[in-house]
Amino acid sequence: MTAVCCAAVVAATGTGLSGTAYAAANLPPGQPLVRDLTTGSKACASGEERAYVPAPPTLRAVLHDPEEDNQPAEANLVKGEFEAWWTDATGSEQRRTYTSYETLSGSPQQWRMPEDIPANTVVSWHVRAHDGTTASAWSSEGDGRACEFVVDDVNPDKPVVTSPEFPEEQISDGVGVYGGFTMDSPSPDVVEYRYEFIGGPYGTARPDEPGGPATIRFLPLQARPDSLTVRAVDRSGRSSATTTYRFRVKAGRAPVAHWKLDDPAGSTSAAAEAGTAARAGSGVTFGGPAPRGTDTGATAALNGSSHGFLTPGVPAVDTAGTFAVSAWVRPAQTDRTMTVASQDAGGTAAFRLGLTSRKSGPAWSFALGDARVSGGVPETGEWAHLLGLYDEETGRARLYVNGHATGTDTEAAPTGTSGAFQIGRARSGDHYHARWHGDIGDVRAHDRVVVPAEVAETAYRTPQLLGHWSLETATDGASPEQTDGAPLRLGDGATIYRDPNDNCIPDFDPDCAYVPPALVGDGHLRLDGETGHAVSEGPVVDTGDSFTLGVVVRLADAEPAHPMTVLSQAGKHTDAFKVRYEPSRHQWQLIMPERDQAGAPETVVSHIESADGGEGPGHHLAVVYDDATDRVRLFLDGYTNDRATGTVPNGWSSSGALQIGRGQAGDGWGEYLHGDVDEVQAYAGALKDSAILGLGWGTDPCVEC
Repeated sequence: MTAVCCAAVVAATGTGLSGTAYAAANLPPGQPLVRDLTTGSKACASGEERAYVPAPPTLRAVLHDPEEDNQPAEANLVKGEFEAWWTDATGSEQRRTYTSYETLSGSPQQWRMPEDIPANTVVSWHVRAHDGTTASAWSSEGDGRACEFVVDDVNPDKPVVTSPEFPEEQISDGVGVYGGFTMDSPSPDVVEYRYEFIGGPYGTARPDEPGGPATIRFLPLQARPDSLTVRAVDRSGRSSATTTYRFRVKAGRAPVAHWKLDDPAGSTSAAAEAGTAARAGSGVTFGGPAPRGTDTGATAALNGSSHGFLTPGVPAVDTAGTFAVSAWVRPAQTDRTMTVASQDAGGTAAFRLGLTSRKSGPAWSFALGDARVSGGVPETGEWAHLLGLYDEETGRARLYVNGHATGTDTEAAPTGTSGAFQIGRARSGDHYHARWHGDIGDVRAHDRVVVPAEVAETAYRTPQLLGHWSLETATDGASPEQTDGAPLRLGDGATIYRDPNDNCIPDFDPDCAYVPPALVGDGHLRLDGETGHAVSEGPVVDTGDSFTLGVVVRLADAEPAHPMTVLSQAGKHTDAFKVRYEPSRHQWQLIMPERDQAGAPETVVSHIESADGGEGPGHHLAVVYDDATDRVRLFLDGYTNDRATGTVPNGWSSSGALQIGRGQAGDGWGEYLHGDVDEVQAYAGALKDSAILGLGWGTDPCVEC
């Protein structure tokens, strides 16, 4: 008879049997694979790649037994036999073994090493699988290998931090200037440094080789005391004590060149706050209007001709390094490419900040060589603040429009060749082109990064109070404005409710009837819901520009029968905006049509809120339209959200008066409000979010805070 080396196989046959083959004798488990072994959280490795761990680790292995061993419904169980060995201080070999409990094939097995494993000693280990009958080969046999680890029980030394730009405990320059911080530790096995500045950034820096130094770059964003905390981490994961490096950052240094362009009418040059005075061509007219709410007192108008330019005749910035250029601008046209500022570089411009005309429409742009960042929509006759920035550290160009980054940051490689700085034109061969037609003011050039907070502050237009009506009194049907401006005239069905201000307390005096207090202060406007309203003498806010309106309102009904408008301002054919309560949706809504046309598409934003029913303190509503970002928001009790935020690309100026308590409906007035109104406040400009909470309390919020 011929000898059979392998296990016999019995085929199941007959009625109802599947024909599946099963092993008649046991098959040994598979040899554990090195890739399925870990020392603690680290992969199995040996030699120079061996694992370093801070304490005796847990060894893990995934073990497998052939599925062919199984009979139907039979569990496939396997256990692990672990073995570890090392040479002790006397030169003797030490061994430890451990057998895990049986678990299902493919499940991880583990051995938590005993605490007497010596530190700073190479420990080797391997494992094999056992199915209760037969053991596999060891994981170190054949193509496998033993795993190794070393227990490191010593923390690395504290790192030492140095910075040439920001010396410790000194005040240094400054916001927008990069500095290097080098971290080093005396310990030879440090593999990373974990660091954090106050308020960020934070991260991990790795040296080129263990025990070496690592340097990070830091850009200060605020003038303040700051600190850098650092911990050194060795290859075992042990951490050093924390080193705290304290330094102080000065405010960002002033522009290297600055022309306000507010020179007297008839001037032939622009005085320089910094840098060199700029010669003006004959196409430049000084004494023009300035953007409202800024520190700019006047601007220069350039007529777009070959004579419409200003130049100091020398460079303003080194375009091979970090620089930024900014200005307030108002284009007289947007149908052609125009330059606000540039700097010569041989027969071309090293950079160009301005307006680009393209098929899709005009856009603001900042170009360096072949790189360009574009974004925002220029509008004829509308002020905008532009800032172009090239950051040498990142190698990228960025464009800010009205204090907000726009477009996509772009990699750029500017030229280091520096010629004369130009306002209103750009070099092209032997000539200049792309000449500016419009107004320019407050041109600045920096040799550092202008950080986002500085950009926002420079571009901020401080809102101006247009009117504040407390609605506490009325004389001859008119309620006065707080600063002696035009009053609000009360229509039929509108009365001033006065707080009685007596000392009667119903809880203690049975003859005392409860009288509700005024919404804010000593009185408020009460509207009957049929004809009651109040109206200004003319338009209060320019709805084509940024504006803010605040009002306190309380609805008299718990279930209003129809929509009711609390604020509106009309054009010829429709309301430019309308703030109303829509009872069918239980919403306060802000509605702004795209144009002065009945049935025009509308932007609608809203807050869900139940009607007051004549009780409670009412609600503080505010509308903020920011023409610089084309964003409109409705605030309810000082807060807003995404549903209450919308986009109005082109606001249009309405000619009608501000209405309190009604809005346009067809050819007449409608949506009369039944309820109480108080503290109507109007501003030219978009209030900051922090100021919105200050509306509606009888005083005016700080608009510059």
